Amino acid sequence: MKEIFVSGLRTDLEVQDFFMVRTIAVRIGANKKQYLDLLLSDSTGEVTAKKWDVTDEELPALNEIKELDIIKVKALVTEWNGLRQLRVMRLRKAAGDDEFEFSDFIKSAPEKSEEMYSFVIGKANAIKDKDLKAICVHFLGQSKGKLLYYPAAQKNHHAELGGLLYHMKRMLMTGERVCEVYGNLNKDLVTAGVILHDIEKINEIDSNELGIASGYSFEGRMLGHIIQGIVSISKIAEELEVPKEKAIMLQHMILAHHYEPEFGSPKKPLFPEAEILHYLDMIDARMYDMQEALASTDPGGFSDRVWTLDNRTLYKAKG
Repeated sequence: MKEIFVSGLRTDLEVQDFFMVRTIAVRIGANKKQYLDLLLSDSTGEVTAKKWDVTDEELPALNEIKELDIIKVKALVTEWNGLRQLRVMRLRKAAGDDEFEFSDFIKSAPEKSEEMYSFVIGKANAIKDKDLKAICVHFLGQSKGKLLYYPAAQKNHHAELGGLLYHMKRMLMTGERVCEVYGNLNKDLVTAGVILHDIEKINEIDSNELGIASGYSFEGRMLGHIIQGIVSISKIAEELEVPKEKAIMLQHMILAHHYEPEFGSPKKPLFPEAEILHYLDMIDARMYDMQEALASTDPGGFSDRVWTLDNRTLYKAKG
């Protein structure tokens, strides 16, 4: 699919290819006619697609197509609101004699999950503070199975197989260097905050073992990973007899890492390690989104608008 997003691509290009269905629904347009609304993907990204003027005769076959099915699509590349999309002319479910690799439709972190996990657990074991080390090693140990495949989000940054580990690893790498510059930071506390800040996403998000999120769990919808993380740390800290101050500081780092109330943090960071955790999180999320947008942009051109980056279009240098 990557060529669909290339900056400067003419928008009358015809596409015939296989895609994975991420979402599918029949809707009624402003003209009172039925249309098929799709979100399609492969290993390089996602694209919205529309099949206009769906007839009642087409509905039985379309109703057979479900999320995560592989379909073959014939469509034209169009543009709407500055974004590429597909105008579908024909589509069908993949048949047994179709040739494709299922891995072609799975977006994955660029590193192997086992290797990323080894890196993260290594950093946890290197924590000098015995209480912070005990909490991190406990959480990583009980979560290993899910961490090997879990995405960091349903959509947006690191929404991919192994995305949560990839996010964690890069934040740890950046955090180490930041601690070299700012000697007042407690490196153990920064490391623990990075490891634990999103750990409850494995219980907030519903994901299959392909790293594809289908939505949010009941607890995720009612509480979210911030509150879930605070509750989990309270329970584990009590079991491990972690001093109250350390437990509360970890809880505060989780509570404040989104920084603003509208993003889920009722308090802003109240100590340096909590402050830096927020920026480590932001740096990695934004660098990921920029890297993704520019990967399919021609040198000397501008990307499609990236709504997670305030709807900006990004420039890719020629050199």
